[in-house]
Amino acid sequence: MTELTDAGAFADAVAQLTSAFGDATRRSIYLRCREASDGGVTASEVAKEFDLHPNVARHHLDKLVEGGYLSTDASKTEARSPGAGRPSKRYRATEKDVSLSYPSQRDGLLASLLAQALETLEPTQATALAEKVGFDYGKTVAAEMGAAGGPTSLRRALQVVGDAMTAHGFEASVQTKGRWHATITAAHCPFGATAQAHPHLVCALDRGMVRGMMSVLYGDTCPETTASRPEGDPVCVTTV
Repeated sequence: MTELTDAGAFADAVAQLTSAFGDATRRSIYLRCREASDGGVTASEVAKEFDLHPNVARHHLDKLVEGGYLSTDASKTEARSPGAGRPSKRYRATEKDVSLSYPSQRDGLLASLLAQALETLEPTQATALAEKVGFDYGKTVAAEMGAAGGPTSLRRALQVVGDAMTAHGFEASVQTKGRWHATITAAHCPFGATAQAHPHLVCALDRGMVRGMMSVLYGDTCPETTASRPEGDPVCVTTV
């Protein structure tokens, strides 16, 4: 699967995403801005919703502006004191895509791989093959990101995995559950029709990608698919 990546382009893109989406809170704030109507959101609104100090909320929002993911303007808001009204900076999501263009090239090869697997293998064997391919690819992704310098913490490893998945078009967010467990939620599946036609195989490939990246970043894990968009769930969820 190494030939499926452009190491320099992918590493640069993930570096940009990591700078813009430095932690789970920032990713959640970005998704909140995307969901907002044309009116956008203010730093005070974000601070209240995410239980943050206004300066911290503003820092997250400004980082997203620096990356081109949000834009700002000033509009008149309700007066905070009698006779006073002042402009308030509002943040709106831009049209900038948080995925890369080249992963779509992978979809055609993936479709071919899955078709061949279905034609030549039993379902369980095909699933195992898809997960193995994803595992090898995930290891390659982690290495290309310069992440092969040794194990890191579970939280940091998951953050990098979330950034990489987002760079691939999954719109991933990570929620830790205690010290040793976490969930990776993907609001979008970049494999489109291929996933609809072969959900079990695509989910197996996704699991393999997560396991492969985690093997480089952290160590052996056993990711499980607990929800799948191609099978009718609102989001894809991988439990680690």
